[in-house]
Amino acid sequence: MSIPNTTLQKLALEIESQALGAQHQIASIRTQIASKNREQRLLRLTISELDSLPQDAVLYRGLGKMFTLTNCPNLKEKLRSQNQALESDVNSLTKRLQYFEKTYHNCQEHMKRMLN
Repeated sequence: MSIPNTTLQKLALEIESQALGAQHQIASIRTQIASKNREQRLLRLTISELDSLPQDAVLYRGLGKMFTLTNCPNLKEKLRSQNQALESDVNSLTKRLQYFEKTYHNCQEHMKRMLN
């Protein structure tokens, strides 16, 4: 018993739309990961610059259009916590990327099977 052509066409369109959606998600997630990695590098560079300063150095932290006085250990701790948050974001984005890559690969395999 064979499957009617209209059903096969509907199934192929659905698989193709899933593949396109997965492709868009993959591109978006890769861009987000690259952006987060750039932010992490900037934070690491800033922390290394702060490490070279004396502990009693006068530091100012930007808050919108103004600056507030802060001490070196507090600023380093805030930057490290931001770096950890970015790291967890990158890990979750990597998991999402793997999911969508697998989805895209599965869609490709299903299309190949349908055509054969």
